[in-house]
Amino acid sequence: MPYDPSWPERFEAERALLADAIGPWVAGGIHHVGSTAVPGLDAKPVIDILVEVADLATSRACFEPLARLAYLYAPYRAEEMHWFCKPHPSRRTHHLHLVPAGSVRARDELAFRDLLRDSAETAGRYAALKRDLAVRFEHDREAYTEAKAWFIRRRSAEPSPPQGAGGPE
Repeated sequence: MPYDPSWPERFEAERALLADAIGPWVAGGIHHVGSTAVPGLDAKPVIDILVEVADLATSRACFEPLARLAYLYAPYRAEEMHWFCKPHPSRRTHHLHLVPAGSVRARDELAFRDLLRDSAETAGRYAALKRDLAVRFEHDREAYTEAKAWFIRRRSAEPSPPQGAGGPE
């Protein structure tokens, strides 16, 4: 859907709730990431939040406080993050990623968000790719995510998308 100017406010409200609930486990920051964090960018209306934690093992202690905020844990890419959705997988309003501070995952997500915020041209190309993929993979979230991953990874060197990913050059 088109950019909604209420997304940053929705993030800030959620950030305050998260800071109160899991503040002791926050080792870096609570960041608005994903397409809703980029002014003007079309996006699924799901607020993506990245919380930098000391490590994955000790951050398991905050699962209960997150459950009280209606976050449901899903073991997705468990070797690099703890992933949650809110309030239910069939109707998501928020995605939450607990990621070790300074990890490759944290650095890459923040760098890509900042690249899109700083480059209207890159953000426009990314939006066009996402619109195309949303039609092509309307009922396959995993395929949609994988097909746009080449764009995210190739910030500098990848010469072309993998077979079937399409996308603007």
